Amino acid sequence: MPRRSDIWDAVHVERRALIADLQGLEPEQWEAASGCARWTVHDVAAHLVDVWTTTRLGLVRRLVVAGFDFDRDNQLGVDRERRATPAETLRAMRDAAGRTDTPPAPLASRLVEEIAHGDDIRRPLGIAHPYPLGAVLPALDHQLATSARLGGAKERLGGMRLVATDARLRRGDGPEVRGTALALLLVATGRDVALAELDGDGAALLRAGSPSVGPPPR
Repeated sequence: MPRRSDIWDAVHVERRALIADLQGLEPEQWEAASGCARWTVHDVAAHLVDVWTTTRLGLVRRLVVAGFDFDRDNQLGVDRERRATPAETLRAMRDAAGRTDTPPAPLASRLVEEIAHGDDIRRPLGIAHPYPLGAVLPALDHQLATSARLGGAKERLGGMRLVATDARLRRGDGPEVRGTALALLLVATGRDVALAELDGDGAALLRAGSPSVGPPPR
C-alpha cells in the first residue's frame, strides 16, 4: 500500500485533472446524465465538493440528520453543494481541491472516489483520461478487501481470479476476469458499464446477471 502522503498526492492530482476537464464543458454538458443514477454531471461535481469537505465528525453529525441513510445523506450533500451555476460549483471545487479531510474510512477509499466519480463524469461526455496505475491499483485492492455493505466487492469478486492486462496484478482464484486495471476497478465499484471491457469465464458470469455492488464508499 502506498504511503499516506503518496495517496494524497495522487488524490490531488486527480482532482486538479478533473477540474481542468470541467473547465471546458458547455452548459448543456453540465446537465447531461452522468454514470451515477439520477445525477447529472453537475450533481456529481457537487457531490465531490461535499466529499472533499467531509470530516470524520461532520459525517457522523450528518448521518444523524439523514437518519443513518447514506443515500439520503449523499443527496442532501448534493443539494447543499450544488451552486446556482456550473461556474460557481467549479469555483467551489477549486477551493476544496487541496483539502485532506476524510470521513472515517481507509484512506485508499479517497482514490476510489476520485477515479470512480471522475469516470462517472468523463465517460458519458467522451472525455479520455489516463488514470495512473499507481492510483488505480491500490483503489482496486481496497475494493476487493471491502465488503458490499461498505461499498466494496469482496463478496461479488472474491470467488474469481482477476487479471489486469496492463499491470502485474493477479488476485484471487476461480473463473478468470481479464481486463485493464481501470475496468476491473469500475466493476468493483458497481459500475457495470465497464463489464463490456472484460473477458474470461468470470466476466461472462458477471454479465449474466451477478448483482451489482453499491456505490463506492465516501
